[in-house]
This record gives sequence, C-alpha cells and structure tokens, in this order.
Amino acid sequence: QVQLVESGGGLVQAGGSLRLACAASGTIFSINVMGWYRQAPGKQRELVARITPGSRGNYADSVKGRFTISRDNAKNTVYLQMDSLKPEDTAVYYCNADYRDYSLRTLEVWGQGTLVTVSS
Repeated sequence: QVQLVESGGGLVQAGGSLRLACAASGTIFSINVMGWYRQAPGKQRELVARITPGSRGNYADSVKGRFTISRDNAKNTVYLQMDSLKPEDTAVYYCNADYRDYSLRTLEVWGQGTLVTVSS
C-alpha cells in the first residue's frame, strides 16, 4: 500500500507565498512522474504542475512564473513553491504520483488533499 501525505496548506493573503510538500511512503520500486492538481469549489480538478524523475517540470499557464515544482528523489517527496498567490488560486491541492511496485506494475496514487485559501 502506497500513501501520499500532503502538508503546507493554509490561509494566506494575496501576494503571499506557501510551500506544499507531498511525501510518498509504502512499497515502492520506483516513482515516475509526480504532480500537483487542484480543485476549486464548483470546478473540475485541473493540473497545476508535473515533474519527471529528472526534474523536468511543466506548468499550467495560470501558474507559470509564480509556482515552482521540485522533488527530492531520495525522500520520495515533491514540493510546490507558490509565490504571488491570487484569490483564484484558492482550492484543494492534491498530490499525484505514478509509480511501480515490486511486481513492476505501473500504478497511480492520490493524496488526500490540502486546502489553500488566498484572501484578497
């Protein structure tokens, strides 16, 4: 059983910063792409940023230049540094990972979500 545990959400004023972290634990052979998604009230879940094992990241247009995704492969952890936050960034942020178990099956796992609220 693999779990993703997110941390770092909270309330921040517009223009402020937050750093989210997501740690994977369990029986993992390897982790491929890790990413952050978000879901605002009444909206569908959307991709925020993804990062490859080699630390190549890609971002949604709405967060480019403001958010930075990074990872520590030794710790099976992915981070999301969020700067210049806007009220429209308010959402529940979910961590996601594609991984292989020791049977070399490719699987996907989601975190439980962490709430980010940006006040104007």
